[in-house]
Amino acid sequence: MKKIIAPVDFSDASSNALLFAAELSKRASAQLVIVNIFEKGEDEEESRDKLNSVVSDLKKTFGSNLNCETLLAHGSLITELKPIINVQQPDLIVMGTKGATGLKRILIGSNTVNVIAKIKVPVFVIPEVARFESFAEQGKNRVVLATDLDALENEDSLDILKEITMLIIEPKLRVVSVRPKNTELDFQKRMEREALLSIFRPEIETERITVFSNSVMGGLNFYLNEHEDTGLVAMIARDTGQLIQKHFTREMASHTHLPLLVLHDA
Repeated sequence: MKKIIAPVDFSDASSNALLFAAELSKRASAQLVIVNIFEKGEDEEESRDKLNSVVSDLKKTFGSNLNCETLLAHGSLITELKPIINVQQPDLIVMGTKGATGLKRILIGSNTVNVIAKIKVPVFVIPEVARFESFAEQGKNRVVLATDLDALENEDSLDILKEITMLIIEPKLRVVSVRPKNTELDFQKRMEREALLSIFRPEIETERITVFSNSVMGGLNFYLNEHEDTGLVAMIARDTGQLIQKHFTREMASHTHLPLLVLHDA
């Protein structure tokens, strides 16, 4: 991980996500690029002053050697973020969401969810209620990779998950799939599950988990509610696929209280 982009709008949610981004940047020795895209009617100088203040506060917290820079753009988030992504070539985007205090549905259509849908870079979604201390420390060391077990076109898409997981103290990764009762995995899906596990071994303790439910989201929510030591959930956003499709990932991003890493298999 060499570069992280953190879009900010100076809300509490984006400020909290920025703490995650800065900590990841520091631990991974990656460059942090803080981006503010201001809209019509907003004052450019005020935005610039706020960015400078944000950087000053971060360096007080994380040290003066924190490798970060700022970018300011005018327009809509997606329209302006795409060319920035093309130039900067980040490994990860970190964004905040107001989320909910539990696994409750809130409105879908936030800036974060739009970025997940329209930009093919891994997105680390940080709910406002999440704290980096809980994510990084022992006790919240379960990482859940929720998967439909369809074959990956690009196994490298999981590299960022492995790198972030290894920042957690004594991590344990669980490859979780949901399927209806009285069904069996076919040979191809069993092989894909083993291939996923092998990506993280031997550095990370791994285990395969099957949850039986007719509802993918219902099954995932059940598993997460049963395992309060979960610190991170990862999902793969796909254009196709029968179980965990893009709309499931977007739904998850809109109502989870846990940090969510959304990967793209492309």
